[in-house]
Amino acid sequence: MQELLQQLGIDWRLLLSQAVNFGLLLVILWMLTYKPLLRILKEREAKIKEGLAKAEEAEVHLREAHTLKKEKLKEAETEALALMQQAEARAHTHESKLIEAGKLKEAELIAHAQRLANAEKEKIEQEAKREAVTLVKAALIKTVELDPKTIDDALVAKAVTQVYEGKKS
Repeated sequence: MQELLQQLGIDWRLLLSQAVNFGLLLVILWMLTYKPLLRILKEREAKIKEGLAKAEEAEVHLREAHTLKKEKLKEAETEALALMQQAEARAHTHESKLIEAGKLKEAELIAHAQRLANAEKEKIEQEAKREAVTLVKAALIKTVELDPKTIDDALVAKAVTQVYEGKKS
């Protein structure tokens, strides 16, 4: 075997020293480079996994927030609709009360106007009665002054006209 190595031009001492050097280099690189690189890679992998987990968690929270937003919007719409219905009902109630109050006021005004009209009518009737009494008195006085035989319709008309004209002036 030594002959074969010599024919190939390989020195076994040199090969052994190179193998030892390579082994030492491999151990040094293993400790100084490979282990820290593995540690860094594991840390990065852990961070990436953590980031992915957080992203999934954030996505779940986002979906929950979106669902919650939809629920809140539905609740707000329901509340707004209920408030609008309540306001509309109150408006109808208020409108009914106003209409009723207006009708009562109208009835009061009509009754008041009727009372005033009745009072005015009564006043006019009383004045007409007084005037009629005055006219009848004046007519009787004029007819009593005349001789009953000479009284005819023309004289009565003349007396009434005189009494009426005397009343105007």
